Amino acid sequence: MQKKHPFISKLALYALGCVVILTGPACTLSLFDFGLSGSGEEIPITNPSDNLTNSPTPIPSAKTTFTVHIPVPLNEGDILALSILDEVTGLPFNTINYPLQAIDALTYTVDLPLPLNAVIKYRYIIPGVTRSQETTSANLPVRYRLYKVVGIGSVQDTVTSWTGQTFSGSTGKIQGLAIDSLSGLPIPNLLIGAGGTQTLTDSAGRFYLDGILPGLHLLSAYSLDGTYQPFQQGAQVDADLITPVQIHVAPAQMVNITFIANPPKNTVTGAPIRLAGNLLQLGNTFGDLNGGFNAIADRMPTLSTMADGRYSITLQLPIGTDLRYKYTLGDGFWNAEQKNSGELILRRLVVPETDLIIEDNIETWQTGPSSPIVFDLNVPANTPAGDLVYIQFFPYAWTEPIPMWTMGNNRWTYKLYGPLDVLNSFSYRYCRNAQCGSADDLATMGNATTGRQITTSLAPQDIRDSITGWAWLEEDAPYTLVAAPIQPRSTEFIAGIEFQSNYSPSWMNFTSQAMQNVSALNANWVVLTPSWTFTRTQPLVFNAQPGQDPLWDDTSGMMSQAHALNLNIALFPTPNFPAPADDWWISAPRDFGWWNEWFDHYHQFALHYADLAARNNAETLILGGEWLAPAMQNGILANGEPSGVPADAELRWNAILADLRGHFGGKIWWALPFTPGSLPSSPQFVKSADGVYLLWNAPLSQENPADKNAMIAEAVRLLDEEISPYQVAVEKEIILGLAAPSATGVESACILDPLGTCLDWTSLSRPNADIPSVNLNLQAQTDVYESMLTAINGRSWIDGFISRGYYPPVMLKDKSASVYGKPAADLLWYWYPRLLGLAQ
Repeated sequence: MQKKHPFISKLALYALGCVVILTGPACTLSLFDFGLSGSGEEIPITNPSDNLTNSPTPIPSAKTTFTVHIPVPLNEGDILALSILDEVTGLPFNTINYPLQAIDALTYTVDLPLPLNAVIKYRYIIPGVTRSQETTSANLPVRYRLYKVVGIGSVQDTVTSWTGQTFSGSTGKIQGLAIDSLSGLPIPNLLIGAGGTQTLTDSAGRFYLDGILPGLHLLSAYSLDGTYQPFQQGAQVDADLITPVQIHVAPAQMVNITFIANPPKNTVTGAPIRLAGNLLQLGNTFGDLNGGFNAIADRMPTLSTMADGRYSITLQLPIGTDLRYKYTLGDGFWNAEQKNSGELILRRLVVPETDLIIEDNIETWQTGPSSPIVFDLNVPANTPAGDLVYIQFFPYAWTEPIPMWTMGNNRWTYKLYGPLDVLNSFSYRYCRNAQCGSADDLATMGNATTGRQITTSLAPQDIRDSITGWAWLEEDAPYTLVAAPIQPRSTEFIAGIEFQSNYSPSWMNFTSQAMQNVSALNANWVVLTPSWTFTRTQPLVFNAQPGQDPLWDDTSGMMSQAHALNLNIALFPTPNFPAPADDWWISAPRDFGWWNEWFDHYHQFALHYADLAARNNAETLILGGEWLAPAMQNGILANGEPSGVPADAELRWNAILADLRGHFGGKIWWALPFTPGSLPSSPQFVKSADGVYLLWNAPLSQENPADKNAMIAEAVRLLDEEISPYQVAVEKEIILGLAAPSATGVESACILDPLGTCLDWTSLSRPNADIPSVNLNLQAQTDVYESMLTAINGRSWIDGFISRGYYPPVMLKDKSASVYGKPAADLLWYWYPRLLGLAQ
């Protein structure tokens, strides 16, 4: 029988919604308070500035009155609280909760002394055993509301609904434009919030907030990196109407701030100390990540060691920024600094108008009686050079992985100081390049694993682990490249790699290496696939979701990395869906009004990436894709029914393409799925594009095992009999895009799922869970590539070949379409320079 651990039970309960008894005017509750006592006893009054350490002088405060209207009266014994959040540690942790007083059954209020110039992130909760959090009209949790303290003030809020309730009622919409008050230019990537909803501005500074209750709301604008000053104003929303808003946001000037940290004496010599903060450049992703975290260690700047043992870093930061920060040997939660008394530390600095040097003393990395735990790890000799090893902890769920410290000779270590005072037993596992769940230790692979178990102790522990092998990195039989007579093209031929569209903020530490790997394959093009996410169908909500979709700066950074290696760039924006795309289309309303809204949103999506491509000197923008079939003229759903797309769909697509020309001067390709017999019904507006990115999904063989010569012959037949006539008809560049998973069945273009139906190739992409019924087959993938490359050899009317589905953060010999580290990559390494005329 497995032993139960009471502290873990409490911790899990906290993560899901801990028991909070608010008997005093204010209650400060953190993960650490709960783990130590968990008694629910009264906690003394807390000023919101008390836990903001750093100030050499007292922080002036101003009284702010919060008044909130709730949808239904509280149950007897329930208490309504305003919860001030800490996005550096993680939104579920280190909250400061203030009970509100009733004015009447539906109206509550509280007066709080808040630090001047602070930007407060907060939301409303009903604490207790059945803890509830406010939700939006789409029944999604309110992430937080924003309020900047500029003096004595008042805030009027309305709660839409609570966890577990289904909202039904009238709502309105805010449609606005964010403009730089000095230059007059639009501001992209600005966080806009009102009524508990949030969105990001697009490339034109536009924003849409749907599903807002009628009434007066505080509209806030917040710069993720602080380069614009916070903005707020009232916005009146009426039922079933759109409130137009134009806001002018002032840019912030930059100054140099030097942070000097004195570490505790027991800090491991040479251990990297990072600066975790509430800005994008200090690790905050503004997304909801594993375990309730919001910040990632890899995205936090690392301090340098000084000769006297102190650590320092100088950062350019925007004047006036309300900076919240802490020092850490991990992230904002694991191994973050604490006070000797056990309290969390969250330092605060309002960035001044002149350069500043700040010296901070780190009191301790640990509190409580439990001793630190050292994890000493030996990894296999086949661990790829350049890979980083991570450790991931499971106190109540898998949290974000933490980079270990290299010792050389395949040895890695990590010393865990805290928060051990709230743990009894917990789990951990190892992975490569932060891709836990995909690039795991063989002994703990997959997200269903319980990991390795450990119990805290009063005595120091030195855990020595050895990894016998990495998942999806087993040695495979050597692949023999067979020399082939390759007819060279010019260097204008497109030899490319397309990144997969699944994205995680953890990628960004590894995309530079991925670009170098692409360049090493002798590719001359890289296709990036940034995304927006559909989060709601009625009303339609389609925008970038931090943590799920790469932000403006993320994609711009990847484009800079590609340009540094002289790679040509194509942007192929792709949506994320809350369900499989076919199911999403079927469940959508698809009436005439909905389709108008859908085309408006897609148009905005396309223009956003056209502007991003133009500002970063991309060569090509790619639109279209497999998912768009229902939106084509006479569109058909996956179940065979008409999609109801408007009769003028062709005209709408032509108008979108024409508008894009005014934003982007490079080439525009249309991504067109290809199956045998599909081209005669392809849309006519493709003639308005500059090229056709033909997404190959045609069977080459139904035999098992397949005969390679027969596969080549079938590829040649399809090229000559179907694709060549189409190229003549449209008179456009033809670029073939191949997504070939390394799985049995890829030759037939039908990899079967357990129900016997054909899988979408993206279902095998990472970080999706492995499908055990699908058999790994690296040779099958290589044979398909060799067949296709042989077939296009000598066909000069084929203008390019692109390998799709590349997984940038890590090498995996898995079942996905990614060729990274697989024999198919060796094949491309041989073919690409010869097709480009760079080798013989």
